[in-house]
Amino acid sequence: MQALRQRLHWYVKLVRLDKPIGILLLLWPTLNALWLASEGIPDWKILGIFCLGTALMRSAGCAINDYADRDFDKHVKRTAERPITSGKISGKEAVMVAVILALISFALILPLNALTKQLSVAAVIVAGSYPYFKRFFAIPQAYLGIAFGFGIPMAYASIQNQVPAVAWYLLIANVFWAIAYDTEYAMVDRDDDLKIGIKTSAITFGGFDVAAVMLSYAISFAIIAYCGILLQRSWPYFAGIVVATGIALYHYFLIRGRERMACFYAFRHNNWVGAAIFAGVALDFVLG
Repeated sequence: MQALRQRLHWYVKLVRLDKPIGILLLLWPTLNALWLASEGIPDWKILGIFCLGTALMRSAGCAINDYADRDFDKHVKRTAERPITSGKISGKEAVMVAVILALISFALILPLNALTKQLSVAAVIVAGSYPYFKRFFAIPQAYLGIAFGFGIPMAYASIQNQVPAVAWYLLIANVFWAIAYDTEYAMVDRDDDLKIGIKTSAITFGGFDVAAVMLSYAISFAIIAYCGILLQRSWPYFAGIVVATGIALYHYFLIRGRERMACFYAFRHNNWVGAAIFAGVALDFVLG
C-alpha cells in the first residue's frame, strides 16, 4: 500500500495536479468562450465536459512535455527533480499516461457535434507537438498560446456548431496573453536555457523582455476589448479588462528587476488576470 501511494504521488507530480495554475490558465479563456457563445447561459453538461477535459488535457500535455524534455530538465535547477528526470517514472510510463488521459478527454466529447470532435484532433496535435517547438522556434510561447487557447474555438463549435470570427480573435488574444505570462516564466530559467540551447521568448527578446511582456498584455487586452465592441457588450465586460490591466501593471513592478522568484510569482499571478476578465464577462450577462 505504501508503494502504491508513493507511485500515485509521482504520477500526480508528473501531470502537475499539485500545481493547478496551468489548468486555470487554460480554463479561463475557455469559460469566456462558453459564456460568450451561449449568451451567458452555457449548457451545464457542456460546461462540465470542458472543465474536466481542460484538466485532463493539461495533465496529458505535462506528461508529454516532460517526456520530450527528459534530457534537458536535468540541466535546469527548477526541473531537475521531475519524475522522469529523477528516474521515479519511466518515459514509457509517461507516454502511456498521456495517451490514456487524451483518450478519456476524447471520450468526454463524444456526445458533442462533429465540428467539435474535428477541432479536438487539431488541439491534440498542437498540444503534442508544442514541446518540440522549443528546439527551433524563437518564440515557442506563441505556439503555447494556440495550444492553451484551443478550447475557445471548440467551445463555440460545441454551442453554435460554427466558429465565428470573434472566436479566432479571442484565440489570437490568448496567444499574446500566453507570450506575456510564459515569458515571465521563461525569465526564471533563462540562464539554464541558454546553456542547453532551448529557444524561449525570454532569450529571443533579450533586454527587451519586460517591454515585450507589457506590450503582449496590451495587445491581448485590446483584442478582447475589440471583441466586446463587436459583441455589443456593456460596461462590466470592459471593467474586467480594466482590472486585468491593473494587475498586468503590477506585474511590471514584479519583473522589471528580472529576479527569479519575482518573475515566477508574476507568472503564477496570471490566474487573477484570467479571473478578472471572466468575472467581467459573467457579470455582464448577469447585470445586462
